[in-house]
Amino acid sequence: MFGNSHRNDDDDDDDDDVDDGDHDHDGHIMIGGLFAIHEKMLSSEDQPRRPQIQKCVGFEVSAFLQTLAMIHSIEVINNSTLLSGVKLGYEIYDTCTEVTAAMAATLRFLSKFNCSRETVEFQCDYSNYMPRVKAVIGAGYSEITMAVSRMLNLQLIPQVSYESTAEILSDKIRFPSFLRTVPSDFYQTKAMAQLIQKSGWNWIGIITTDDDYGRLALDTFAIQAAANNVCIAFKEVFPAFLSDNTIEVRINQTLEKIIAEAQVNVIVVFLRRFHVFNLFNKAIERNIHKIWIASDNWSTATKIITIPNVKKLGKVVGFTFRRGNISSFHAFLQTLHTYPNDNNKPLREYAILFSDCEHVKDSDLSQCISNRSQGTLTYKVKEDVKRNFFMRNDFLWHYTEPGLIHSIQLAVFALGYAIRDLCQARDCQNPNAFQPWELLNVLKNVIFTDGGNSFHFDAHGDLNIGYDVVLWKEINGHMTIAKMAEYDLQNDVFIIPNQEAKNEFKNLKQTLSKCSKECSPGEMKKTTRSQHICCYECVSCPENHYSNQTDMDHCVLCNNETHWAPVRSAMCLEKEVEYLNWNDSLALLLVALSLLGIIFVLAIGIIFTRNLNTPVVKSSGGLVVCYVILLCHFLNFASTGFFIGEPQDFTCKTRQTLFGVSFTLCISCILMKSLKILLAFSFDPNLQNFLKFLYKPIPIIFTCTGIQVIICTLWLIFAAPTVEENVSLPRVIILECEEGSTLAFGTMLGYIAILAFICFIFAFKGRKLPENYNEAKFITFGMLIYFIAWITFIPVYATTSGKYLPAVEIIVILISNYGILCCTFFPKCYVILCKQETNTKSAFLELIYSYSSHSAGNLAMSHASLDSTSSNITMTHPSPCGNSAAWQKSKDLQAQPFAQTCRDNGTKVSKTFPRKRISSI
Repeated sequence: MFGNSHRNDDDDDDDDDVDDGDHDHDGHIMIGGLFAIHEKMLSSEDQPRRPQIQKCVGFEVSAFLQTLAMIHSIEVINNSTLLSGVKLGYEIYDTCTEVTAAMAATLRFLSKFNCSRETVEFQCDYSNYMPRVKAVIGAGYSEITMAVSRMLNLQLIPQVSYESTAEILSDKIRFPSFLRTVPSDFYQTKAMAQLIQKSGWNWIGIITTDDDYGRLALDTFAIQAAANNVCIAFKEVFPAFLSDNTIEVRINQTLEKIIAEAQVNVIVVFLRRFHVFNLFNKAIERNIHKIWIASDNWSTATKIITIPNVKKLGKVVGFTFRRGNISSFHAFLQTLHTYPNDNNKPLREYAILFSDCEHVKDSDLSQCISNRSQGTLTYKVKEDVKRNFFMRNDFLWHYTEPGLIHSIQLAVFALGYAIRDLCQARDCQNPNAFQPWELLNVLKNVIFTDGGNSFHFDAHGDLNIGYDVVLWKEINGHMTIAKMAEYDLQNDVFIIPNQEAKNEFKNLKQTLSKCSKECSPGEMKKTTRSQHICCYECVSCPENHYSNQTDMDHCVLCNNETHWAPVRSAMCLEKEVEYLNWNDSLALLLVALSLLGIIFVLAIGIIFTRNLNTPVVKSSGGLVVCYVILLCHFLNFASTGFFIGEPQDFTCKTRQTLFGVSFTLCISCILMKSLKILLAFSFDPNLQNFLKFLYKPIPIIFTCTGIQVIICTLWLIFAAPTVEENVSLPRVIILECEEGSTLAFGTMLGYIAILAFICFIFAFKGRKLPENYNEAKFITFGMLIYFIAWITFIPVYATTSGKYLPAVEIIVILISNYGILCCTFFPKCYVILCKQETNTKSAFLELIYSYSSHSAGNLAMSHASLDSTSSNITMTHPSPCGNSAAWQKSKDLQAQPFAQTCRDNGTKVSKTFPRKRISSI
């Protein structure tokens, strides 16, 4: 199975000192392999004097296992029926983690078939050129893979990488022959950024290498981090060439940076294993404790996991390639010691190094092997070494990285299935049966299986099988790798398998890695002068704004129509719907006053009914007029009930209409009373004639009230009041009646005001009536109260808002209603109840006579003074039984305001007024 490399026959033994690191096995179709079996090349202080490949040192057990995985996979295919009669061969070279060594090996792949490995023909057209290998598996590091791919592109030799994840390799224009069995770093960096964001971290550091892989990973991760609101506090770059003497200096500088950035507790590491190994050893010495996010390059590297006291570094969360079934590889390792090793350099070297470190315990065995390989080895194995060679199979299995082994298996199986499809119509036992570029065309579309799962390459040549998220855990004193979750590339989600894994994620969130303190709900971030959006201050959300999550960039505005929020609120509160409720104390007070007014109206009605024939009641216009006015007052008091309670369309339309019509009717009746009083006691003939002409009670009352009915009807038809939600207030919704038309509302009130003013003028004219029956004076006071109330109402109503706006109008209605009611009826009730001696016919007539005589005498005197210029006339009160000229004049001017009958005895005067005149007063 293992064979040595084919070199020219004239190579001497000194060539053995040049570690070409290759091993091969012949077959009908040759597959090349590139693996970093050694971690670096020895550097020389002096400039090289001639072109040469430096010696490789630092034997890597994990990379050695990767070569065995390729050999095992090829052996599985050769022992199966997949390629009937066709055997795959291989040539595997050690890249020594250097581009130079990898390109030297690639030149051997490009050498012409059936010629020396050192013979490479230059041609303008390589369509018919037959190289030694049909395809290449590898390399591991993206930097090396890119250099190799550009050379293989000359002949379009398929290159399938098992580990190179640089995103740029998906560019089929620059790398047309490249494919890989792992996802690109685009998905890995995206998953990392999401993991960091979901864990509540936003202030992290990143360490990369100064090569294509590191720079591209840094750029891609920076984009993904910004998309997830994650800020990069620092970016540290290590030299890519491991022989660089500045590597230790850069590690120390990076550790100083990590210590200085105390708020950074999460660090993303895109480094080669050698870098991570040295970095962690130094970090353990400096007692640095962080969370390290590991790339797929080193997340499962046993060499790093077995570093002494590695648990002191903190937690390591890594991304690794999806695992597969590698049980057959485990069985292969169990029987590895039975295979001869004389013709295989890596296996021989491992056997020698293992023998030298046989006394070392397993935890230090890998480091011992790596250190021993720094020296010069003699590849002529001694007989006692052959006899004592024994492999610790468990040690090799412990260093196996399942994700990488599975990726190598997929790469070999992909080539095997593609060759099968290509060779169905060809005799592939003939090495010239097909060209590499023909295999590439088939390989791009091949569908292959492994462990019952089907795979294929996408349009970018990638095999997007997803990632496993792993956590380094200490179990029984040893660090192990535990799978925490799977990352589904297609759905962009983490799949957490069990509760234990969920608890692990919760534990990660307990570690804080933020530039600024987390803003709690009710606060928002205010960016400071720092260039990072993750450095900010927390400010409270203003009123009517809220934030319901931590670290929100801005507060969300509540729907001002239905919700509100206080300062620093985490949620919007629903506005309370308010109106003048029946349970409100002010409403109860107003209702009580309205009920009291209704009681007064009923009491007055009872009093007047029981004293129907008394002069006071008759002088009030009669029972009908009194009842009409009292009914209007009752309706006015009752209308206030429509202003209280939840507004409805019916109540909104009824309350103003009811008040307007009833109050207008009330004023109209009082207007007629004022006109009657003025007519009854007017001694000016011209005014009396005008008042007689004007005085038409029923038509005027119906006309005045009808105009108001028309106004209200038009209002209800064209712009009726409706229920409206007033959302202008910050915390409540006021359910109120929108009047519909301010003009109609004003017209209704203005019309009442005009009638009240006319009534006031008439009443003012008759204010000097007899004292006990001076109704005009009280009507004047009532109208004044009405004017004061409603003049005050206008500015108050215009500037008041909220649920108490209806209360303003209720108060004004009550004031004006009480004012008119009290001034109109209370004095009469006082006379009826408290001064019954004056509420008799004789007393009433005597008072009227006295007032009339006095008024007529004054009028006669004023006329006599105009007729006589030579004599002084002394006027006395005329006697109603006398025949004086003054009395006769007064009779004429009064238009017989009362009838007089003189008794025969001449000593007692009985003054009797006509019934019609008395009732009209």
